[in-house]
Amino acid sequence: MINSTRLAAIGGVALAGALALTACGTDNNGGGGSGSGASAASGDCAKTTVNAAGSTAQANAISEWTKGYQQNCAGANLNYNANGSGAGIQAFTQGQVAFAGSDSALKPEEHGPADARCKTGKAIDLPMVVGPIAVVYNLKGVDGLQLSPTTLAGIFAGKVKTWDDAAIKKDNPQAKLPSTAIKTVHRADDSGTTDNFTKFLTATAPDIWKFAGGKKWTAPGGQGATKSDGVSTVVKQTEGAISYAELSYATNGKLQTAKVANGSGQFVEVSSDTASKGAAGATVAGTGNDLALKVDYKTKDGYPIVLVTYEVACEKGLPDQQAKFVKSYLTYTSSQQGQSVLSGLGYAPLPDSILTKVQAAVKGLS
Repeated sequence: MINSTRLAAIGGVALAGALALTACGTDNNGGGGSGSGASAASGDCAKTTVNAAGSTAQANAISEWTKGYQQNCAGANLNYNANGSGAGIQAFTQGQVAFAGSDSALKPEEHGPADARCKTGKAIDLPMVVGPIAVVYNLKGVDGLQLSPTTLAGIFAGKVKTWDDAAIKKDNPQAKLPSTAIKTVHRADDSGTTDNFTKFLTATAPDIWKFAGGKKWTAPGGQGATKSDGVSTVVKQTEGAISYAELSYATNGKLQTAKVANGSGQFVEVSSDTASKGAAGATVAGTGNDLALKVDYKTKDGYPIVLVTYEVACEKGLPDQQAKFVKSYLTYTSSQQGQSVLSGLGYAPLPDSILTKVQAAVKGLS
């Protein structure tokens, strides 16, 4: 199997394997993610090859899930192309993949084409991973940097241009800050990570951050890099750089990460635990089995910049073998065993209040 670090470093990768459910046909979807990996699979093993694509943020999770799922199932193959959320949604609507990974829920303008792709059903957003978005930087001799939302917005808006700017000094009164020029780095490709990061800036610093949101970066200036791995590489190679990336990429790249102030004014270090606290206030904004979430970026508890990675799937309407595979695989990923591996990869598991809804929605796939 490909290890998670290497998966993050390559855009498209086939995660294939023999998947043989030892306890197929059982539906153990108890509250709070109860259920083992074997008993969590729903339906008969579908001996087919299934393609999926999208989010680079969840690539490490997909890799680890596939390893665990392989231990219980045989006769099926999953090919996951980590080509970015935008590309994954496009591949899904065009019928090229059975499900897509996305770091943000379907936009209103995306629902029509996605529903049409499902033919007899609707496309639904199924949260699977909470991912802390780390503010990564490269500044020798300055560890433990603290940044408020208004300072962050000023940096990425191009108003705060050097590391010894008064705004940064105010957030870090004890730090020795150099006069090094700040070099911002952003995602060049359509990205759910960008979507979530700019939503945070819009919600917490509206007087400074006045740029359009969405998967495409719209603020002027800065350097673009493709995919999360590309962003991490540029930051690591550039003195004075700052960007945003999922915690797993920051950890794998051994990058410096900043503490970010939440709604209570507390500077919080990014971690799986603090992200879980920050995501606990998320509420369901979708209807029925569509579980699109509204994240509270002004949370007063925990780390405030989090994304929720979704699997975008057809509620019904896929060919039979694909439908069986998707239901079985997503039942595993939303099981206790599937969720339990996330913290060790730099993610955070879904809060129980959300997870029970996901399990019910997956059980209803057909």
